[in-house]
Amino acid sequence: MNHEVLAPAGPLSSQIAQLFWIFVGVAAVVYLVVIGFLVAALRRRNEANARTAVRAVSVAVGITSVILLGLGLSDFFAQRVIAATPKDPLRVRVTAHQWWWEIEYSDGQPSRRVRTANELRIPTQRPVELELTADDVIHSFWVPSLQGKKDLLPGYTTRLDLVASRPGVYEGQCAEFCGFQHAHMSIDVIALDPEEYSRWYDAQLASAPEPSDPVALHGREVFMGSTCVMCHNIQGTDASGSVGPDLTHVAGRRRLAAGTLPNTLVNLAGWIRDPQAVKPGTRMPATQLSGEDLAALTTYLSELR
Repeated sequence: MNHEVLAPAGPLSSQIAQLFWIFVGVAAVVYLVVIGFLVAALRRRNEANARTAVRAVSVAVGITSVILLGLGLSDFFAQRVIAATPKDPLRVRVTAHQWWWEIEYSDGQPSRRVRTANELRIPTQRPVELELTADDVIHSFWVPSLQGKKDLLPGYTTRLDLVASRPGVYEGQCAEFCGFQHAHMSIDVIALDPEEYSRWYDAQLASAPEPSDPVALHGREVFMGSTCVMCHNIQGTDASGSVGPDLTHVAGRRRLAAGTLPNTLVNLAGWIRDPQAVKPGTRMPATQLSGEDLAALTTYLSELR
């Protein structure tokens, strides 16, 4: 997993990293020069005269002006690259909630739109245009290895472009304090080869598979008979809630609760039984189930890939 500002994995993040190192390098040289002149001035303070001081200050002002102009131009050209309108982007709408990410892949055909949560899968070498908004408070989308930060504002849509040069898992984070569980609001951006991405996308269009055994079948009955259906959607069933994440392919995700837990049967059971113990303040209520029903439900959900 990659979560480093100075480990760029795409052309846009490379511009930011390059600009950072230019500023750091220039600042380091200026610092050393200033310290050098300071030491020299202290050693020769009795020999100084007004004319020499004026000449030194004038030279310093001129050099400073050139340095500031150079840094300004570096920033200008980097921002031009970052802000350029991409050609043929993949468009994805990202909505931030307390405390999870809703992902919707746009398509001209409504039947080919995909909804998921807390994971953004993208093809390598293709620009991705994110339409960003928030459902409740101000959030901030930040995937350090791929781009800079962008705020998500309730009632407004902002935009951010991503490009991944190579496959990998790049961890992102909400970078604006958004409440009690702000620290547990991460997102995985998973860059795939274009062919692998196409296979993944086609699989996401499919409805949830039929349960493979009686235990999983019972688990689906438990799901449909509980309060889960009021908040969650599972494509191909009568569950069509939109308050919480879409669960049609929940077993294919790496983590649960916006990156709080690895996606395992044990963690899934604990999350369903008592989400407040895992993520205090979350809007998901506890689900009171018998041990048998909970095991069946987690079995069913574990087949939703």
